Amino acid sequence: MCETTCTMHHTGRVNRNMARVRVVNLYQVGIDGPVVCLQCKERYCMDCPSNAITLGSKGQIVVSPTLCTLCGKCERNCPIGAVQIFNKIVYVCDLCGGSPKCVEVCTEGAISYIPEFKKPSFANLKDEVKNMTPSEKQMHYIETLGRDVRINWRRQY
Repeated sequence: MCETTCTMHHTGRVNRNMARVRVVNLYQVGIDGPVVCLQCKERYCMDCPSNAITLGSKGQIVVSPTLCTLCGKCERNCPIGAVQIFNKIVYVCDLCGGSPKCVEVCTEGAISYIPEFKKPSFANLKDEVKNMTPSEKQMHYIETLGRDVRINWRRQY
């Protein structure tokens, strides 16, 4: 629902490749999880050679389509795969102006938006994922999060 709502809100169409949030399904370990820009502490994606990426008023990543040369550096630099290029457009969460539509439709509570939330650091992932594609980074990120969930779940039961 979050992917569908995201693409409908931004493009008026349903196309998973144009969603700014991606649900990763790791069927082999029984984990699903959303991957979306978390406005990380490092802001690796902002190392843009054409200065096409800026921060919006809510701290969201804003990509200028007129300045962007589609070099792909932002996509390569994001350690969790939250930035993707599809059909010559850079897709990254823009927080829907401060009221993310994916949060509104998430019935599972898997996505939340807390403006004052401490920005996460992905420095520990940067070297680990440097040669991965965005899809591989997404899977790695959800698998990493899932390990902690499984460990905590096992302790409870």
